Amino acid sequence: MSETQATAPARTRKKSNDVVVKSVGVKKIYRMGDEEVHALRGVDLEIYKGEYLSIMGPSGSGKSTLFNMVGGLDKPSEGKVFISGNDVSELDSQQLAWLRCHKIGYIFQTYNILEVMSALENVMLPMIFAGVKTREAEDQAMEKLKLVGLDHRAHHRPAELSGGQQQRVAIARALANNPDIILADEPTANLDTKTGAEIIDLMEKLKFESDVTVISATHDHKMLKKSDRIVWIRDGRIDRIELAENLNIQEGSIGAEAH
Repeated sequence: MSETQATAPARTRKKSNDVVVKSVGVKKIYRMGDEEVHALRGVDLEIYKGEYLSIMGPSGSGKSTLFNMVGGLDKPSEGKVFISGNDVSELDSQQLAWLRCHKIGYIFQTYNILEVMSALENVMLPMIFAGVKTREAEDQAMEKLKLVGLDHRAHHRPAELSGGQQQRVAIARALANNPDIILADEPTANLDTKTGAEIIDLMEKLKFESDVTVISATHDHKMLKKSDRIVWIRDGRIDRIELAENLNIQEGSIGAEAH
């Protein structure tokens, strides 16, 4: 493995316990009748606290499967995934639900906020699931909405919000229980260029202010520019890992930085 692959950004890699997600020899096999589909073929990866990591790969490469693994949404057929020190394969459904609720915040390209609830109620929901009392959850949810610049729209329902505002609600909801990890699945895919850039800037700001780890599956080159490292997946394996600062990332293309 090259120096670029082995080394995390200096501002995030301080000591070994800074590793927040680790995969060891991860394989994922789906059985379709008599056929086996090998989505992942042995993936080793460490993701660091406070890091902004982007995962890229063509359709069928295993990108989405790896994304689901490091986010605790799926379990490996072989190998191990550790999230905040917990071996996902050894957790029962209740323990896994607790991990997802308290340690991971999810942001999806389709927002996935509830139409019948206000922005405030959507952000409160994960807190209520975590056992936070209603009044306390309301106060904390308002703080999260203020953090993403949407406290003035707290009592509006999704139908009254723009796409960018709905995604801000989704980000506030992802931060509800102060997670260690934010998992973002193509968070700018359904947004126009200007709004997408605003969401990317917001996520970068939150990363630095909250010291949260951001893991994103994306094809958005603007998001890649904000990343610390970029992981390329091909045929179920890690093809390469690069520091974003070593790449010449432009709209529509990625090239090696000239030295």
